[in-house]
Amino acid sequence: MQPDALIALFDQQAPGYDRQWAKTAAIRDCMYLVLDPLLAGLPDSARVLCVGVGTGQELAHLAQAFPGWRFTALDPSGAMLEACRVRAQAEGFLERCDFHHGFLDTLPDTAPFDAATSFLVSQFLVDTTARTRFFADIAARLVPGGVLASSDLAADTASADYAVLLPAWMRMMAMADVTPEALDRIRQAYRDDVGVLPPAKIAALLQAGGFDAPTLFFQAGLIHAWCSRRAG
Repeated sequence: MQPDALIALFDQQAPGYDRQWAKTAAIRDCMYLVLDPLLAGLPDSARVLCVGVGTGQELAHLAQAFPGWRFTALDPSGAMLEACRVRAQAEGFLERCDFHHGFLDTLPDTAPFDAATSFLVSQFLVDTTARTRFFADIAARLVPGGVLASSDLAADTASADYAVLLPAWMRMMAMADVTPEALDRIRQAYRDDVGVLPPAKIAALLQAGGFDAPTLFFQAGLIHAWCSRRAG
C-alpha cells in the first residue's frame, strides 16, 4: 500500500479505532505486562520515541508506569496523532509529550533517545530494504545501548503452522466485531500490503538496522514482539 493510501486509511479509522479493537485488548495488555520489567532499567527521566504511535495506547501505558519519562509521539496520520493528543490531555500527561506529524525521516534532529517503541508499524514496509532502513533510522536516534521495543505480525506464510494460525486469527477478529467484508480486506492485505515474514527474518532485519541480537519476549497468535538494543 502506498504511503498516501495508508495515511488515508488510518485517518479514516482513527475515530473508532480503540473501540473497534477493544475486544482484543488482552493481547496488548499481556505484552505490556512482560514489557515493563524489560524497560525498568532505563533512567527515571528517560526520553522515549514512540514511532507510529497511533491513538497513543502504549504511550499512555508507559506514561502511567514510568511517571518521570518524557515522550515524543510520531505518526504520519494526523487523525491518529490528534487522538493521541486528546488521550494525553484527558489522562494528564500532555505536558510530558511532544508531537510530530509525519514519517520518521521528517523528525528534526534532537538529543538521542533512551528508548523507542514501534508496535505493528514496520510490517507496512513490504520492501525489506526500506524496512531495514526504518530500523536503522530508529537506531540512529537512540543512545548507544538504547532500547527498541517493537512488534509486528510474523509467520512463515508457507508453513503448516500458518495454515492453522491464520484462520484462527481471523475468527478471533470476527469475535471482535470485524465485519466479514473487513476480514476479506485484511486477508488480502496480509498477502499484498503487509510484510508478514518469519520471526527469524524480522530479527535479522533488526540486526541489519543496527541492533544487537533481538530478544523475542512475547508472542500471541501472529503478533511477535522483540526487545533490541542499539549496537555499540
